[in-house]
Order: sequence, then structure tokens, then C-alpha cells
Amino acid sequence: MIILNLKLLNFRNYEKLELEFNPSKNIIIGPNGMGKTNIVEAIYVLAFTKSFRGSKEEVIIRNNADLTRVEGTIKEKYKNDYKVIIRNNSKRVKINNTNIDRLTDYLSNINIVLFTAEDLKLIKDTPNTRRKLINIELSQFSNDYLKILTYYNKVLKQRNSYLKTLYLNGNASLEYLSILTDQLIELGLKVHSYREDFINDINSYVRNNYLKIAGKDGLILNYKSDYTGKTKEEIKKMYEKEKDRDVVLGKTNIGVHRDDYDFCLNDFNLKDYGSEGEQKNAIISLKMAEIEIFKDKKKITPILILDDLFSELDEEKINNILEFISDDIQTFVTTTELDKVSDKLKENSKVMSVSNGTVKEEIYEK
Repeated sequence: MIILNLKLLNFRNYEKLELEFNPSKNIIIGPNGMGKTNIVEAIYVLAFTKSFRGSKEEVIIRNNADLTRVEGTIKEKYKNDYKVIIRNNSKRVKINNTNIDRLTDYLSNINIVLFTAEDLKLIKDTPNTRRKLINIELSQFSNDYLKILTYYNKVLKQRNSYLKTLYLNGNASLEYLSILTDQLIELGLKVHSYREDFINDINSYVRNNYLKIAGKDGLILNYKSDYTGKTKEEIKKMYEKEKDRDVVLGKTNIGVHRDDYDFCLNDFNLKDYGSEGEQKNAIISLKMAEIEIFKDKKKITPILILDDLFSELDEEKINNILEFISDDIQTFVTTTELDKVSDKLKENSKVMSVSNGTVKEEIYEK
């Protein structure tokens, strides 16, 4: 899978921008704040209709504009044109100039593995951050997963709202709460099954990756969920036991919305016992496992984005990543200095220099 071109209108600091990309390697250089990350962010928005930077959608709209538009041509077996139009209060998507009414039908078409400096904090970060990563990756593999997760979150919101009603009105019906709980359990079991299978897939690659990178065996991801190893009836009893507490707190205290996973090296949690180097090598191993799963399970080579990693990783860790990057993986690298990029990565690359919202191609000479 490759992106052939990108067209931007009123995206961040770009009023208008049209770019064509190398099907193999693309390096985007420039000082911080000039717009280099905005380019790979736009590619991500084309795939997911939202930013990976956690920004509110209106922030990506250029100042004094009422909308932003991101367009691109993706080639896999065939070429398809994708378009995302975002206003302050609405979002529209198109494939081959045909409106797609539901976002869930648009997503999963463009596959991206994103590796940013922020990902290096994944082990130390919150469970919500780790769940978000799994949800993003699984949504690329399965459109059904995304639909089930969306429905789960809707029912969870309804249940939490009704818990508050029960707290304020002790005479409110418990039957409706039971209905919502049953729906939540049914959907939660499906979400759990997808996540458990995905973690197992990751573990089939991540251990060997870590062995290659760090020379140590035994890295696995340990999936933690209220649902693991329990039957539907056992889960129902858990909710019944927690019912009074849920009502008092006005929220659902068990379920797959609380799932997490640990990075464990020979039974030691890297969050508590791992060095910074071990943690970074574990994240690199995870990201490379994602690429392998795409290739083996979906028979697709995803687009790889490496955003600003050269400022956070030493030469050895960068080389560990490069070992996994073959010419068939279209790769985007952003960096402040071309000298930080290895000659191996610069070979046959398209180099683009960014300054104050202007992009020009550079000629790389050995």
C-alpha cells in the first residue's frame, strides 16, 4: 500500500499544498514549527479522519478558514481517491468522489503504522493510552471491530447515565439497567475476543523481535481484562455484585473499557523494573510486530510513519528499526537534520525541505 500524492487546503499552516511521494522512502526535514509533522499528520487524517496529536478537530483548520480538506490517492491493488473535509461542527468523507455516509465504512481502508516520539512513553503512560493504540490497530484490521466498539461505548454511556438516574430516583426501574447490562456484556465479550486474539498475534512476533534487537528472550504483552477467563454468567454476577457501587459512583466500574496490558520481560513488568533502554526496545519491537501482522494476516504492506524519532533514539535503536524497513514499505521520516538520518535510509529517498509552510525537493548526494 502506498500513497501517491497528497493535496491540502487550509490544513494547519498550509493554505494550499500538493505533493507527490516516492513509493519507497520519503524524508521531510525542517526546523521545529515549520510544518514538517503537519504533512504526515495530514496523511494520518486521510486514513483516520482525525489527528494523532490529540488535537481538537478545529485546530487543524488554518486560521480564518471555515474548513480543511485533505485528499490523496492510495494504491494497493487498485488506485482509489480519498477525501476528508472537516468543518468546525461536521465531517465528510469520500472515496472516488462518492460520499460515504458512515465513518465506520470509510475507516480501515488506508493502513498506517505510526511511530512517534510520544509512543516511547507508551509503557509509562495510562491504560487509556495503551487501549487507544490497540483500538486504532484493530480498527484497521476489522471494520466489524470498530462498529462493535462504537456500539459498546454508546451502551456504556447510556448505562452510566441511567446509573445517575437511579441514584437520584431510587424508584426508577432496575429492569432497564439489567437490559443495558446484558447488552454491554454481549458487546464486551466480542471486544474482548478481538483484543485477546490481537494480543496473541502480537506476542507471536514481538518476542522474536526483541530477541533480535536486544539479545534477550522473553518479552510478551500480558493482556489484563475483567472478562478474561470468565463465562457470561460469571461476568453477570460481577456486574450484580458491583451494582450498588456503580449507582453511588454514577459509572460502570468493570468492563472492557478498563482493559490494559503490560510489557513483561521474563515475568518482570517493564513499567516497574525495566530500564529506559529496555522500554524503548520493547516499543520498537511492538511497532515492528504491527507491520508483520499486517503483512501476514491482512496480506497488506502498511504505510510507515516515523515522526521525529531521531531526536529521541540513539543510533543503535534507529538501526534496529531500519533492519525491519524493506523497500516494499513506503516510509515517511520527519527530522530536523538530514545528517541524523543514516545513509541506508537516505538511499533512493525523496527528500523534502519544509520552511514556513513551503515545501521544496532537495537533491541528496552521497
